[in-house]
Amino acid sequence: MSEASDVSSADRSGDARPPGVRRRRRLLGAAAGVVTAGALVVVACLGWEWSASSGHRVATVAEAPDAPVAIVFGTELDRNGTPKPMLANRLDTAVELYRAGKVRALLVSGDGGGNSGDEVTAMTRYLTGRGVPAARVVADPSGLDSYDTCVRARDVFGVRRALLVTQTFHLPRAVALCRHVGIDADGVGAACDRCSLQRLWRSRTREVPAAGKAVADALRNRQPAVVSPRDSALDEAASS
Repeated sequence: MSEASDVSSADRSGDARPPGVRRRRRLLGAAAGVVTAGALVVVACLGWEWSASSGHRVATVAEAPDAPVAIVFGTELDRNGTPKPMLANRLDTAVELYRAGKVRALLVSGDGGGNSGDEVTAMTRYLTGRGVPAARVVADPSGLDSYDTCVRARDVFGVRRALLVTQTFHLPRAVALCRHVGIDADGVGAACDRCSLQRLWRSRTREVPAAGKAVADALRNRQPAVVSPRDSALDEAASS
């Protein structure tokens, strides 16, 4: 549109502002619309997680129901290859569940070739070092994210009922995803009493975009990054 036609339009509408100002206002209005739409999508995704996991999250081991297996979600390791506080707290909760007789076996799921090291080997070593028999621990080194952990638990290890162990900020997403793929899952919140405030803030903030990815994965029913044949190791661990 020419500047002359802009002026003509302005005369007809009674808007005497310069054309450049009107264009900037239109762009700002469009940007505000995009931001508002994005915020609504995020709120909807977070709402789905909380709704789908409602009634299936507990804060303590004492409140946890029984299940054949507890799934422990992996996360990054320290520089020396040992679990950082966040992961150590998850593993401590898993040990408590096992000692309390709430579960018969533990499935540790994470990235076996992660940037910080082999998560599942470190997790297994931590658990057995605290008295959990090695025969009761099964590792999935291809649980590359929460969705993959849930799908592989179902398809590779035959899990139909489980307790999920992770921090409370991650529980809604983990429980919603596992229940979406058909696992009768309840989440048990792990402490993070040795976690830095920076780490907690980063993890909580990460849940916002992660909610969108979780909903997209659930809607697509996507395949996990690694597809493996059925493995009976967890069946044997839970029944031995």
